[in-house]
Amino acid sequence: MRLPRFVIAGTQSGVGKTTISTGIMAALKKRGIKVQPFKVGPDYIDPAFHTFVTANKSRNLDSWMLDKNSIIKLFAKNAMNKDISVIEGVMGLYDGYGVKKDEGSTAHVSKILNAPVILIINGKGMSSSAAAQVLGYKLYDEGVNIKGVIINNISGEVHYDLLKESIERDTKIKCIGFLKPNKNIELKSRHLGLVPSVEVENLKRKIDEIAKMVEETIDLDALLAIAGTAEEISYKPEKYKRIVGNVNIGVPLDKAFNFYYEDNLDLLKALGANIVYFSPLKDEELPKNLHGLYIGGGFPEIFAKDLEENISMRNSIKKAIEKGLPTYAECGGLMYLSKGITTLENREYEMVGIFNTKASMTKRLQRFGYVYVNIDKSCAIAEKKYSVKAHEFHRSTVDDIKEDEYVYTVNKIRNGEIVKTWKCGFKKYNALGAYAHIHFYSNMSIANDFIKNCISFKNRSCEEYEK
Repeated sequence: MRLPRFVIAGTQSGVGKTTISTGIMAALKKRGIKVQPFKVGPDYIDPAFHTFVTANKSRNLDSWMLDKNSIIKLFAKNAMNKDISVIEGVMGLYDGYGVKKDEGSTAHVSKILNAPVILIINGKGMSSSAAAQVLGYKLYDEGVNIKGVIINNISGEVHYDLLKESIERDTKIKCIGFLKPNKNIELKSRHLGLVPSVEVENLKRKIDEIAKMVEETIDLDALLAIAGTAEEISYKPEKYKRIVGNVNIGVPLDKAFNFYYEDNLDLLKALGANIVYFSPLKDEELPKNLHGLYIGGGFPEIFAKDLEENISMRNSIKKAIEKGLPTYAECGGLMYLSKGITTLENREYEMVGIFNTKASMTKRLQRFGYVYVNIDKSCAIAEKKYSVKAHEFHRSTVDDIKEDEYVYTVNKIRNGEIVKTWKCGFKKYNALGAYAHIHFYSNMSIANDFIKNCISFKNRSCEEYEK
């Protein structure tokens, strides 16, 4: 199967990957090209920008949480029927899990997918040193197919031509364009990265301006040609065993909650779920006839006042969970189901109150990176004990609860040894709240067990109604 594709990688974080990626996607879309976006790693924010630009749901490709076959399967499934796939990398090209070359890095994903790489460098203040930098990235792992260079943050064409001459002469890699600094297109950041797309004012205007800059100074025809050199991928569409019985799973989606792996939602659908979106900010109560609830992460601390003021929604959720509604809440979802959130301004806001704990924001990251989660007890997403790879990234803490109410043992492992262990995963009624973000394809039993739990709840509800 021929699936044109390329990876946009950076020399390091902050080099302009997201700006350039979204600009290229937008410029290609203006040509009438159907673009399928992807993001390397566990990021939620960048994919939302991709989705906004292309009108196609961006997908995560994480080679630490997922095995090689899952990466290929998810890529091919979503790249089919599209003209081109644009894969934005994470951090620097070779940065991944620890200092291992082939675990979780952009380079690793590019090798798994046999995808050519476009390397972005920061050209400010450089001339021939740019060639030395690109050559280092080329030689570090010759299995990575760097086919082009984009130079960001330079003054103009004269500077570009100088860098282009040295790079192409000394590395034999083609330079395909540049971008100049432009404060009008800067995307603002806050404590977990870029401000999410749903909160950016005049986002379309910014994207249009980035696309215009890309059209003027980046060779899109060269990019298309490079994408066309990607090798064929062998893929057979997978049929999932649909669990008997449709179930309705409520998923909050608004400015406060929008951190979801799109493939998680797709897997739930494939197994028999109808995803019912709602807003804890704007809606008065949960949608009717729900058989499960999946509350993803986001920024509940930013919208804590509005969440508190929506008393009817908080009461609706609390009553449904107390009746046994299977509920899985990740990170921001855990905070929302706690008794309250204390913001950085030291203001406390009341939340749903399922878990006997409170969340407090801090000025530094509390957990950041990949973890191993051992699910020690049955819960909303697991009938028995499972192990799963996951990711944590949060600045909040929660008060400890009783030892026997924890479900997870979480391990941080380095060089094959456990370097840190802690408890997480709060269980009450049929609800589970935890900080770790899980990709369901890392252990598909979790999605299966969650759906089965929802079906059991549906059947019990029907029996009680008939009585």
